[in-house]
Amino acid sequence: MERYCLNRDDRQSRASESSREEAARVLQNLLGSQRLGVLSTHHNGAPYASLVAFAASDDLYSILFATPKATRKFANITADPRVAVLIDNAREYPVDFEEAAATTAVGEAIELTGEEREEAAVRFCALHPHMRDFVASPSTALVSIEVESYYVVRRFQHVTELHIPR
Repeated sequence: MERYCLNRDDRQSRASESSREEAARVLQNLLGSQRLGVLSTHHNGAPYASLVAFAASDDLYSILFATPKATRKFANITADPRVAVLIDNAREYPVDFEEAAATTAVGEAIELTGEEREEAAVRFCALHPHMRDFVASPSTALVSIEVESYYVVRRFQHVTELHIPR
């Protein structure tokens, strides 16, 4: 597995730089073209996965999703905000492992409130206008995953780790 800082300034070999740039391009494409991901949380050591609609920030630092507050995933996040979300394009390439790509974003989930929530809701609903009423409900939490790392998988087994500088 190759590891890089997404905005790294130090000198790297051309091959490594090319690999990092390709992974970043694949990541941007996945986050820009896909609308659903699988959120992973846990409770008392037991994993839990949920399908979520998402919107990624242009700078890749965060991923938004909305959820009813009365769900297992929200209770899990409240108890432990460490999460992962898997985003892939496998439906576009059902039999071609060379073209399919996926990323796992790992980070901390934070419920947004106040003005920050209002601004994020506009961005989220621009991608998911059919969810506008759901997002506006007081029983819905708008959650931001503050991404620490992306694991980008392409060409079936080529994994590149991209760290988000803070």
